[in-house]
Amino acid sequence: MKKIGFIGIGIMGKSMVRNLMKAGYEVAVYNRTKSKVEDVVAEGALWCDTVAQCAAGRDVVISIVGYPKDVEEVYFGEGGVIAHADPGTCVIDMTTTSPKLAVRIYENARKKGLKALDAPVTGGDTGAKAGTLTILVGGDQEAFETCLPVFEAMGKNIRYEGKAGNGQHTKMCNQIAIAGALSGACEAIAYAKAVGLDPQVMLDSISTGAAGSTQLSNVASRILKDDYDPGFFIKHFIKDMKLASEEAEAAGAKLGVLDYVLDMYRDLETEGLGDLGTQALIKYYEK
Repeated sequence: MKKIGFIGIGIMGKSMVRNLMKAGYEVAVYNRTKSKVEDVVAEGALWCDTVAQCAAGRDVVISIVGYPKDVEEVYFGEGGVIAHADPGTCVIDMTTTSPKLAVRIYENARKKGLKALDAPVTGGDTGAKAGTLTILVGGDQEAFETCLPVFEAMGKNIRYEGKAGNGQHTKMCNQIAIAGALSGACEAIAYAKAVGLDPQVMLDSISTGAAGSTQLSNVASRILKDDYDPGFFIKHFIKDMKLASEEAEAAGAKLGVLDYVLDMYRDLETEGLGDLGTQALIKYYEK
Protein backbone atom coordinates (compact mmCIF):
# COMPACT_ATOMS: atom_id res chain seq x y z
CA MET A 1 0.00 0.00 0.00
CA LYS A 2 2.36 2.66 -1.28
CA LYS A 3 0.17 5.01 -3.33
CA ILE A 4 -2.10 7.38 -1.43
CA GLY A 5 -4.57 9.96 -2.69
CA PHE A 6 -5.19 12.78 -0.21
CA ILE A 7 -8.15 15.16 -0.58
CA GLY A 8 -8.33 18.33 1.52
CA ILE A 9 -5.06 20.09 2.31
CA GLY A 10 -5.95 22.46 5.13
CA ILE A 11 -4.33 23.17 8.51
CA MET A 12 -4.44 19.49 9.42
CA GLY A 13 -4.16 17.87 6.01
CA LYS A 14 -0.94 19.59 4.96
CA SER A 15 1.02 18.25 7.93
CA MET A 16 -0.55 14.80 7.51
CA VAL A 17 0.57 14.72 3.86
CA ARG A 18 4.10 15.68 4.88
CA ASN A 19 4.24 12.89 7.45
CA LEU A 20 2.99 10.34 4.92
CA MET A 21 5.70 11.40 2.48
CA LYS A 22 8.32 11.18 5.23
CA ALA A 23 7.15 7.60 5.83
CA GLY A 24 7.88 6.78 2.19
CA TYR A 25 4.42 6.93 0.64
CA GLU A 26 3.76 8.39 -2.80
CA VAL A 27 1.06 10.98 -2.11
CA ALA A 28 -1.19 12.53 -4.74
CA VAL A 29 -3.17 15.55 -3.56
CA TYR A 30 -6.30 17.44 -4.51
CA ASN A 31 -7.48 20.70 -2.99
CA ARG A 32 -10.09 23.17 -4.19
CA THR A 33 -7.49 25.95 -4.18
CA LYS A 34 -4.27 24.82 -5.84
CA SER A 35 -2.23 27.78 -4.57
CA LYS A 36 -2.64 26.52 -1.01
CA VAL A 37 -0.77 23.28 -1.77
CA GLU A 38 2.07 24.54 -3.94
CA ASP A 39 4.50 24.08 -1.03
CA VAL A 40 3.74 20.38 -0.53
CA VAL A 41 3.78 19.82 -4.30
CA ALA A 42 7.23 21.39 -4.36
CA GLU A 43 8.20 18.95 -1.60
CA GLY A 44 7.18 15.94 -3.68
CA ALA A 45 3.40 15.52 -3.57
CA LEU A 46 1.70 14.89 -6.92
CA TRP A 47 -0.94 17.45 -7.90
CA CYS A 48 -4.30 16.21 -9.24
CA ASP A 49 -6.79 18.45 -11.02
CA THR A 50 -9.89 16.58 -9.79
CA VAL A 51 -11.12 14.31 -7.01
CA ALA A 52 -11.55 11.55 -9.62
CA GLN A 53 -7.92 11.81 -10.69
CA CYS A 54 -6.77 11.75 -7.06
CA ALA A 55 -8.83 8.62 -6.32
CA ALA A 56 -7.94 6.51 -9.37
CA GLY A 57 -4.98 4.17 -9.21
CA ARG A 58 -4.36 4.56 -5.46
CA ASP A 59 -4.10 1.94 -2.76
CA VAL A 60 -5.63 4.29 -0.18
CA VAL A 61 -7.69 7.46 -0.57
CA ILE A 62 -7.86 9.80 2.43
CA SER A 63 -10.11 12.82 2.84
CA ILE A 64 -10.19 15.51 5.51
CA VAL A 65 -12.43 18.35 4.45
CA GLY A 66 -14.65 20.88 6.22
CA TYR A 67 -18.32 19.96 6.48
CA PRO A 68 -20.64 17.02 5.83
CA LYS A 69 -21.73 18.65 2.55
CA ASP A 70 -18.07 18.64 1.47
CA VAL A 71 -17.78 14.96 2.35
CA GLU A 72 -20.90 14.23 0.30
CA GLU A 73 -19.40 16.08 -2.66
CA VAL A 74 -16.09 14.22 -2.39
CA TYR A 75 -17.55 10.70 -2.15
CA PHE A 76 -20.79 10.69 -4.13
CA GLY A 77 -21.67 11.60 -7.68
CA GLU A 78 -20.03 11.10 -11.05
CA GLY A 79 -16.77 12.78 -10.06
CA GLY A 80 -16.54 11.30 -6.58
CA VAL A 81 -14.22 8.87 -4.83
CA ILE A 82 -16.60 5.92 -4.86
CA ALA A 83 -17.11 6.16 -8.61
CA HIS A 84 -13.42 6.43 -9.45
CA ALA A 85 -11.40 4.49 -6.84
CA ASP A 86 -10.18 1.11 -8.07
CA PRO A 87 -11.78 -2.04 -6.59
CA GLY A 88 -9.92 -3.07 -3.45
CA THR A 89 -8.95 0.51 -2.58
CA CYS A 90 -9.39 1.54 1.05
CA VAL A 91 -11.18 4.90 1.33
CA ILE A 92 -10.72 6.70 4.64
CA ASP A 93 -12.69 9.79 5.63
CA MET A 94 -10.84 11.57 8.44
CA THR A 95 -13.22 14.54 8.50
CA THR A 96 -15.30 14.94 11.64
CA THR A 97 -18.72 14.37 10.16
CA SER A 98 -22.07 12.65 10.71
CA PRO A 99 -21.93 9.02 11.87
CA LYS A 100 -24.88 8.36 9.58
CA LEU A 101 -22.93 9.72 6.62
CA ALA A 102 -20.00 7.47 7.56
CA VAL A 103 -22.30 4.44 7.43
CA ARG A 104 -23.63 5.57 4.05
CA ILE A 105 -20.12 5.85 2.64
CA TYR A 106 -19.30 2.39 4.01
CA GLU A 107 -22.37 0.78 2.47
CA ASN A 108 -21.91 2.43 -0.94
CA ALA A 109 -18.20 1.66 -0.97
CA ARG A 110 -18.84 -2.04 -0.34
CA LYS A 111 -21.17 -2.19 -3.33
CA LYS A 112 -18.28 -0.93 -5.48
CA GLY A 113 -15.75 -3.40 -4.07
CA LEU A 114 -14.06 -0.79 -1.88
CA LYS A 115 -13.12 -0.89 1.79
CA ALA A 116 -14.25 2.12 3.82
CA LEU A 117 -13.19 3.44 7.22
CA ASP A 118 -14.30 6.50 9.15
CA ALA A 119 -11.26 7.79 11.03
CA PRO A 120 -11.69 11.26 12.52
CA VAL A 121 -8.70 12.65 14.38
CA THR A 122 -7.97 14.73 17.45
CA GLY A 123 -4.80 16.50 18.45
CA GLY A 124 -5.10 19.71 16.47
CA ASP A 125 -2.49 21.35 14.29
CA THR A 126 0.22 20.55 16.83
CA GLY A 127 -0.51 16.82 16.73
CA ALA A 128 -0.76 16.86 12.94
CA LYS A 129 2.68 18.45 12.63
CA ALA A 130 4.26 16.09 15.17
CA GLY A 131 2.59 12.98 13.79
CA THR A 132 1.03 12.28 17.17
CA LEU A 133 -2.68 12.48 16.32
CA THR A 134 -5.26 10.34 18.02
CA ILE A 135 -7.10 8.46 15.27
CA LEU A 136 -10.53 6.95 15.97
CA VAL A 137 -11.44 4.28 13.43
CA GLY A 138 -14.76 2.68 12.54
CA GLY A 139 -15.38 0.02 9.90
CA ASP A 140 -14.28 -3.57 9.28
CA GLN A 141 -11.39 -4.66 11.50
CA GLU A 142 -9.61 -6.33 8.58
CA ALA A 143 -9.52 -3.00 6.72
CA PHE A 144 -8.32 -1.26 9.87
CA GLU A 145 -5.43 -3.69 10.25
CA THR A 146 -4.50 -3.35 6.58
CA CYS A 147 -4.37 0.44 6.90
CA LEU A 148 -2.64 0.54 10.29
CA PRO A 149 0.81 1.42 8.85
CA VAL A 150 -0.78 4.41 7.08
CA PHE A 151 -2.36 5.57 10.34
CA GLU A 152 0.93 5.08 12.17
CA ALA A 153 2.59 7.58 9.84
CA MET A 154 0.19 10.26 11.10
CA GLY A 155 -0.66 9.37 14.69
CA LYS A 156 0.34 7.63 17.89
CA ASN A 157 -2.92 6.79 19.68
CA ILE A 158 -4.72 4.74 17.03
CA ARG A 159 -7.91 3.06 18.19
CA TYR A 160 -10.28 0.65 16.49
CA GLU A 161 -13.76 1.65 17.70
CA GLY A 162 -15.87 -1.02 16.00
CA LYS A 163 -18.40 -0.92 13.17
CA ALA A 164 -18.78 1.82 10.57
CA GLY A 165 -19.79 5.12 12.18
CA ASN A 166 -18.24 4.30 15.54
CA GLY A 167 -15.15 6.36 14.79
CA GLN A 168 -17.40 9.37 14.31
CA HIS A 169 -19.45 8.58 17.43
CA THR A 170 -16.23 8.45 19.47
CA LYS A 171 -15.15 11.79 18.01
CA MET A 172 -18.50 13.20 19.12
CA CYS A 173 -17.61 12.10 22.67
CA ASN A 174 -14.28 13.87 22.33
CA GLN A 175 -15.89 17.12 21.22
CA ILE A 176 -18.47 16.92 24.00
CA ALA A 177 -15.68 16.58 26.56
CA ILE A 178 -13.71 19.45 25.01
CA ALA A 179 -16.73 21.75 25.14
CA GLY A 180 -16.98 21.34 28.91
CA ALA A 181 -13.22 21.48 29.53
CA LEU A 182 -12.61 24.57 27.41
CA SER A 183 -15.55 26.50 28.81
CA GLY A 184 -14.34 25.57 32.30
CA ALA A 185 -10.86 26.86 31.51
CA CYS A 186 -12.29 30.14 30.20
CA GLU A 187 -14.45 30.54 33.29
CA ALA A 188 -11.44 29.92 35.52
CA ILE A 189 -9.51 32.68 33.71
CA ALA A 190 -12.49 35.04 33.88
CA TYR A 191 -12.82 34.40 37.61
CA ALA A 192 -9.08 34.82 38.22
CA LYS A 193 -9.10 38.20 36.51
CA ALA A 194 -12.25 39.29 38.37
CA VAL A 195 -10.76 38.59 41.82
CA GLY A 196 -7.29 39.95 41.05
CA LEU A 197 -5.26 36.76 40.58
CA ASP A 198 -2.39 36.50 38.12
CA PRO A 199 -4.01 34.25 35.47
CA GLN A 200 -0.69 32.68 34.45
CA VAL A 201 0.20 31.77 38.03
CA MET A 202 -3.30 30.37 38.44
CA LEU A 203 -2.99 28.19 35.32
CA ASP A 204 0.47 26.98 36.36
CA SER A 205 -0.92 26.11 39.79
CA ILE A 206 -3.96 24.09 38.80
CA SER A 207 -3.10 22.59 35.41
CA THR A 208 -1.14 19.65 36.82
CA GLY A 209 -3.71 18.76 39.48
CA ALA A 210 -7.20 17.31 39.39
CA ALA A 211 -8.40 20.13 37.12
CA GLY A 212 -5.69 19.44 34.54
CA SER A 213 -6.54 19.01 30.87
CA THR A 214 -5.04 19.78 27.48
CA GLN A 215 -7.55 22.61 27.18
CA LEU A 216 -6.31 24.12 30.44
CA SER A 217 -2.57 23.68 29.96
CA ASN A 218 -2.29 24.22 26.20
CA VAL A 219 -5.28 25.95 24.63
CA ALA A 220 -5.98 28.29 27.57
CA SER A 221 -2.34 29.39 27.67
CA ARG A 222 -2.84 30.94 24.23
CA ILE A 223 -5.53 33.18 25.69
CA LEU A 224 -3.03 34.86 28.00
CA LYS A 225 -0.84 35.65 24.98
CA ASP A 226 -3.81 37.08 23.05
CA ASP A 227 -3.13 34.35 20.51
CA TYR A 228 -6.35 33.48 18.72
CA ASP A 229 -4.83 31.87 15.64
CA PRO A 230 -6.78 28.71 14.79
CA GLY A 231 -5.35 25.40 15.79
CA PHE A 232 -9.01 24.54 15.32
CA PHE A 233 -11.56 27.00 13.90
CA ILE A 234 -14.58 28.13 15.91
CA LYS A 235 -16.74 27.55 12.82
CA HIS A 236 -15.61 23.92 12.62
CA PHE A 237 -16.14 23.34 16.34
CA ILE A 238 -19.67 24.67 15.96
CA LYS A 239 -20.22 22.14 13.18
CA ASP A 240 -18.94 19.33 15.41
CA MET A 241 -21.05 20.35 18.40
CA LYS A 242 -24.16 20.62 16.23
CA LEU A 243 -23.55 17.08 14.99
CA ALA A 244 -23.07 15.82 18.54
CA SER A 245 -26.20 17.59 19.73
CA GLU A 246 -28.27 16.11 16.90
CA GLU A 247 -26.94 12.60 17.54
CA ALA A 248 -27.60 12.97 21.27
CA GLU A 249 -31.17 14.08 20.66
CA ALA A 250 -31.76 11.14 18.33
CA ALA A 251 -30.40 8.77 20.99
CA GLY A 252 -32.41 10.34 23.81
CA ALA A 253 -29.38 11.73 25.66
CA LYS A 254 -29.54 15.16 27.32
CA LEU A 255 -26.31 17.19 27.01
CA GLY A 256 -26.99 20.48 28.74
CA VAL A 257 -23.38 21.67 28.94
CA LEU A 258 -22.74 20.96 25.26
CA ASP A 259 -25.84 22.85 24.18
CA TYR A 260 -24.94 25.84 26.37
CA VAL A 261 -21.38 26.01 25.02
CA LEU A 262 -22.71 25.66 21.48
CA ASP A 263 -24.94 28.69 22.05
CA MET A 264 -21.94 30.71 23.29
CA TYR A 265 -19.92 29.85 20.19
CA ARG A 266 -22.85 30.62 17.91
CA ASP A 267 -23.02 34.04 19.53
CA LEU A 268 -19.34 34.62 18.71
CA GLU A 269 -19.86 33.45 15.15
CA THR A 270 -22.61 36.01 14.62
CA GLU A 271 -20.03 38.63 15.64
CA GLY A 272 -17.77 37.51 12.81
CA LEU A 273 -15.32 35.49 14.91
CA GLY A 274 -15.83 32.08 13.29
CA ASP A 275 -12.35 32.01 11.78
CA LEU A 276 -10.61 32.41 15.15
CA GLY A 277 -9.35 29.48 17.20
CA THR A 278 -11.58 27.82 19.79
CA GLN A 279 -9.68 29.58 22.60
CA ALA A 280 -11.46 32.78 21.54
CA LEU A 281 -14.38 31.53 23.65
CA ILE A 282 -12.87 33.80 26.32
CA LYS A 283 -14.26 36.73 24.35
CA TYR A 284 -17.75 35.62 25.34
CA TYR A 285 -16.79 36.19 28.98
CA GLU A 286 -15.13 39.55 28.26
CA LYS A 287 -18.28 41.23 26.97
